[in-house]
Amino acid sequence: MAENKIELLKQDPNREKALNVLSIVASAAPYLGGPVSAVLSGYVTSRKFDRMAEVIQGLAVDLRDFKSKVAEEYVKGEDFEDLLEQTLRKAAYERNEQKRKMYKNLLKESVKTQEPSYDEQLRILRVIEQLQPDHIMLIKALNQQPSKVSGFAGSPIQTLRERLPEFPEEHIVDLTTQLNDLRVTDLRSLKTMMTASGAQELRGVITDFGKRLLNYIEEK
Repeated sequence: MAENKIELLKQDPNREKALNVLSIVASAAPYLGGPVSAVLSGYVTSRKFDRMAEVIQGLAVDLRDFKSKVAEEYVKGEDFEDLLEQTLRKAAYERNEQKRKMYKNLLKESVKTQEPSYDEQLRILRVIEQLQPDHIMLIKALNQQPSKVSGFAGSPIQTLRERLPEFPEEHIVDLTTQLNDLRVTDLRSLKTMMTASGAQELRGVITDFGKRLLNYIEEK
């Protein structure tokens, strides 16, 4: 099956690029060769192909020294092949580099741990697709360590305006509402006054799902 896919690639206008990517995969993580060639075989648009290639090559490099019989069996399964295809197709249309890295990290953790469940992986894919770069900046700002407290009182919106000075207040409010809707955060009281130290500690408003999402935002 993998050989047939490679033959199709040889007829593709991007065959040299595709075969080069497959060569990298074969060298770094050979067990990924079959699933990767299955996805690449139908792709012809140069810009979209380049984005896919970026994710695949990054994945291969990250897995270069990773060896696992369980992982080798896992990548042969239907769940991983479906996940790989859906992830790479989304990456092909994604112009933002940070989000493409998130797609790559999702695939990497899937190979290494066979987790989370397939349904949860699809949920994560849907959320990543909906994220804007500003959402990612806001999540990172919420996850920051508290800074030294100045004054006796403060509010979450005051803290976020300090951490994201380039964002107007109404933009922060709008982004927070959207992240709440995605169940990434649970922050309903942006303007509530509290102790200065309480206003600085915002990591607790990131939901359990949001913390799992953070695993794909932050490189391990």
